[in-house]
Amino acid sequence: MPDFIFPITRIHTKSVAAILATVVVLLPGSARAAQDTAYVQRIAGTTVSLEMMPVPGGTVQMTTPAGAQTVAVLPFWMAKTEIPWDLYDVWVFGLDQQQAGAGQVVSRPTRPYVLPGEEFGHEGRPAIGVSFHAATEFARWLSAHTGDSYRIATEAEWEHACRLGLRADTSAIGVWHRGNAADRTHPVNASAPDALGLRDMRGNVAEWAMGQDGEPVAKGGAFTDRLDEIDCAARRKQTPSWNATDPQLPKSRWWLPDAVFVGFRVIRVR
Repeated sequence: MPDFIFPITRIHTKSVAAILATVVVLLPGSARAAQDTAYVQRIAGTTVSLEMMPVPGGTVQMTTPAGAQTVAVLPFWMAKTEIPWDLYDVWVFGLDQQQAGAGQVVSRPTRPYVLPGEEFGHEGRPAIGVSFHAATEFARWLSAHTGDSYRIATEAEWEHACRLGLRADTSAIGVWHRGNAADRTHPVNASAPDALGLRDMRGNVAEWAMGQDGEPVAKGGAFTDRLDEIDCAARRKQTPSWNATDPQLPKSRWWLPDAVFVGFRVIRVR
């Protein structure tokens, strides 16, 4: 059973009511969205896009190796959903290359013979079995492709957004867990949005973040976990079992074939 830590967390910020404004559409190189406005990031040369939701700043109390620490979080945008295969495929398989600028250098994963979790389905489902390195390089590619600064959230940013999104009813409604997920991931738009308009912050797949201790952690719990293991503060670190069946030596730094419970989403700094 994975090791979970549930630190005491407190968030102080302005009311989040009314932050969900009219969604605007941004093309690469277009004007920036207003800080309190959701927007759709189009990916040039493809039919896929990424909807980004505004997250107000605030403070969050985290448990760190040095003890409890209050962390200030600046405003940012966060992807409405976990990154789906539809968008991840564009990067992995170079579907954007016809639109790439001359001389643009893009780091991409090796192409796997079988994608992790292939039996779950593909279109509309979260990209899984993705290493933290791969998630970081995807964000780097997205930044280069769009001209904006996308990255993986810090643990404080991720947990801040998760807790702000919690509604008064924090039960299992809209949370995919071991008891209701039928042992598989579910489409990224299948669950109801939270108070910030984000989907699946808890459950479905655990999401990569940069931990307070400087090490990557997977946050929020996944469809493989019991309901009582799924929480904004739930965290786990990668273990050798996550890529135990990878036949390569050394092991792939891109894929985690045995971690079909791990995915990610990106944020954009303001």
